[in-house]
Amino acid sequence: MYVTGTDTGIGKTRASCALLRSFALAGKRAIGMKPVASGCEVTAHGLRNDDALQLIAAGNVTAAYADINPYAFADPIAPHLAAADEGVAIDLQTIFEAYRRLRQASDVVVVEGVGGWCAPLGAQGMQADLVRALELPVVLVVGLRLGCLNHALLSVRAIEADGCTLAGWIGNRIDADMLRAEGNIDTLKSRIDAPLLGILEHGTAPTPAFDPDCLLRRLAHAHRERPRHVGRDH
Repeated sequence: MYVTGTDTGIGKTRASCALLRSFALAGKRAIGMKPVASGCEVTAHGLRNDDALQLIAAGNVTAAYADINPYAFADPIAPHLAAADEGVAIDLQTIFEAYRRLRQASDVVVVEGVGGWCAPLGAQGMQADLVRALELPVVLVVGLRLGCLNHALLSVRAIEADGCTLAGWIGNRIDADMLRAEGNIDTLKSRIDAPLLGILEHGTAPTPAFDPDCLLRRLAHAHRERPRHVGRDH
């Protein structure tokens, strides 16, 4: 599955870790992937991204860091700008090969995107290009705060317009003082033609919040129903 969000900083990593822990506790071999990341720290082992490290800790499959995070950039800026600054071209084939190795070693791969859905992935590419290449259903993380209705519904419209399948959405309570939060959730439930998979509460650790078997069935159904694209066979 591909986890995207209504914006940057709205909880994609929290949601991805919660999904991974749910799958792991259910006995599934689960691993996370952060194909492209900026804002990485220099370590003795090379650049490391905090989101990717959290995904590693939440999963239960060991893999090379380079497969989990194929493209790591130091500056905390939009990844396509960071890549351009370093003279790097983000290649979908490189990400695809890394994903295939992770998929062969696991039952489920949770792929975390960058920023919101329309954040560019490279000089020309968009995240939708990667999702279509990997043939992944999408899970949308909605940051529950004022303005989330517009952000969520525009994101859903963009995902569908890009020919990708929305398998479900997750609400993340990033504003503990949000007024009429439940009313906003009810509005989203009535207007998004995909199920609410769970709500992450404010200030809590990303503990398991999902029924993994039910989620896997929904993802499998979304994969069967999504449009097929001519391209790689995997």
